[in-house]
Amino acid sequence: MVAPLKVGLAGLGTVGTSVVRLIESERAQLTARCGRAIHIVAVNARSRKKDRGVDLSRMRWVSDPVELAADPDIDVFVELMGGAEGAARNAVTAALSAGKSVVTANKALLAKHGIALAEIAEKQKVALNFEASAAGAIPIVKTLREGLAGNSIARVYGILNGTCNYMLTRMEREKLSFEECLKEAQRLGYAEADPSFDIEGHDTAQKLSILASLTFGVRVDPSAIYVEGITSITTADLEAADELGYRIKLLGVAVKTDKGIEQRVHPTMVPKDSAIAQVMGVTNAVTIDAEGIAPITLVGPGAGGMATASAVVSDIADIARGARTAPFGRPVSKLTSSRKLPMQRHEGGYYIRLLAVDKPGTAATIATRLAEHSISMESIVQRHRGPVPEGRRAPVPVILITYATTEDAVRKALAAVKRDRVISGEPQLIRIEKN
Repeated sequence: MVAPLKVGLAGLGTVGTSVVRLIESERAQLTARCGRAIHIVAVNARSRKKDRGVDLSRMRWVSDPVELAADPDIDVFVELMGGAEGAARNAVTAALSAGKSVVTANKALLAKHGIALAEIAEKQKVALNFEASAAGAIPIVKTLREGLAGNSIARVYGILNGTCNYMLTRMEREKLSFEECLKEAQRLGYAEADPSFDIEGHDTAQKLSILASLTFGVRVDPSAIYVEGITSITTADLEAADELGYRIKLLGVAVKTDKGIEQRVHPTMVPKDSAIAQVMGVTNAVTIDAEGIAPITLVGPGAGGMATASAVVSDIADIARGARTAPFGRPVSKLTSSRKLPMQRHEGGYYIRLLAVDKPGTAATIATRLAEHSISMESIVQRHRGPVPEGRRAPVPVILITYATTEDAVRKALAAVKRDRVISGEPQLIRIEKN
């Protein structure tokens, strides 16, 4: 009979306790599927006395996570502490160096040190599994690394941050301002007290860097990603998008171009009839465009104790079965370096919202500047003015949808329009992602 797989787990927060609970409740099924039992034999956390609602009495308590990682009595080390440095990095490095497979949900650690850790895993011939690091319960890592190993992928993009998707959904449906919606998200626990990591796009960028590596064989490098958050999005943009047949989502996009691998995170207008436009609330989704097949969209919970635990236990089960592959889908020596492509080179359609000065010649001036930069218009919509104080002429909201053009051309045209003093304030610019 095959000996049980012995697991050491560091981190007993919401996800860690959910992993314990899931392995205990599904013990018989896991044994049947893996051909061997899975036992958590030792644990580590900040506080030993805290009541976590799970039975830990049969597990050894190890006070130092690095000591647990190198414990000769475990086969697999599961890291659920979080953080790119300190205990998490030291413990994972120690486990891999000691010839133990590792399972982690730590996107920050992988985004910063994933390549170095993968090199150790390859040298020691052990697994480094991280399904839970991007998009929670959605099996996107296995899909890209194994399920589509025979397909050439042109683009992968998705909703990778539940906080931002929740806020954009509430803003659209309930006409809430960004500030109102953020306060509500914080009250409900969907946004942190300091929400900047989420709303400014950095959480999505870390996850995208992992997906881009799996998809295109580039080294994990968040600095190669253009990042823009959702703080500039207004209800006016969401209403205009709806009228024009679009919905606004914060997307992480990695796409193969003739200039290299373009990686970007920003608010994006997507057609309302697309699969990803239907994903609302805190749910995540990833769409894969691969040659020879129709686009594949995977949808599911991107965070939460049981959702993340599901992915963690799946990774543990793979190790129990004896399955092992290169962490990023190919040997580290075969991964290529990526660089941040200037967004000026990006090509696509654009949504532009302007506050046009109400005077003769304004429309002609705007049209001329766009034409000078070879920008063709798909549609032009003039919005209703708000209340106008007596004796004043308020600016007129104008919305432009362009055909495919370059960001450089759009930026230069809008700069010229500003110099002509025919608009008020800063133009709003949102990229359009077609199906």
